Amino acid sequence: MKNCIQADGLTVRFADNPVLNRLTFQVPEGKIFGLLGPSGAGKTTLIKVLTGQLCQDEGKAELFGKDTRKLTAQEHGMMGAMLDNYGLYERLSAYENLAFYADIYGISHAGIPDMLKSIGLYEARRTAVSKLSKGMKNRLSLARALMNHAKLLFLDEPTSGLDPVTTREIHDVLLEQRKQGTTIFLTTHNMATSVTVPVMMVFSFLPMLSLFNDKIEKIARFFYSEQISRMLSNVNSLELTAESIGVIGVNILAALLLFAAAFRRCQL
Repeated sequence: MKNCIQADGLTVRFADNPVLNRLTFQVPEGKIFGLLGPSGAGKTTLIKVLTGQLCQDEGKAELFGKDTRKLTAQEHGMMGAMLDNYGLYERLSAYENLAFYADIYGISHAGIPDMLKSIGLYEARRTAVSKLSKGMKNRLSLARALMNHAKLLFLDEPTSGLDPVTTREIHDVLLEQRKQGTTIFLTTHNMATSVTVPVMMVFSFLPMLSLFNDKIEKIARFFYSEQISRMLSNVNSLELTAESIGVIGVNILAALLLFAAAFRRCQL
């Protein structure tokens, strides 16, 4: 199976702070890849590198087999993105927003009604975005990312701050996209996402914890198993499969990482 995304030794520093530290992973085509980590762990930074908005300091990243520092309009046309802002025009209606982006992509408006129906916004199609709820804006932003029938979707915390019903609706849309062969790269700090969406991989990293690897390892060994403690021994480039440790292990791992983050803040 071909890899849609590949990173090898990816490192990004802001001043002397390593936000991404020797990150290595692959995402095969047609899979959902979940990047799990707390706020400030570097998830958005990684997406910016992978989409060519930011250049890494070290290492290599490829998208569709091409260096992300040399992406062209052709590669960008194969992507859809829902980042940490909505990217919507507040004064335009839901329909007008999608029509605007359809014109940018050079595609017909004919599919807009069906797109709005698929995300449950058809009845609100004439409503200005400024009058939509946060959940409705999230769904409309997701629809915008789907407008060009992208082969690869980047979703930066698509369900952050949403109620359980809206979250479930967005997860359903993602699962339908996966059935159609779309590769999905999503970030989240919500553990429930790793359970309700069958991600290929749960990937968690905290560069700020590099000074505390030994402490994390001891805590992990005490609470869970030697297997997780070995995984935690290199927390800067931690790679986990959901199958390898199970849902319980993932939740314990998240608790350990949050504990360590709090410990780190107390020491500053």
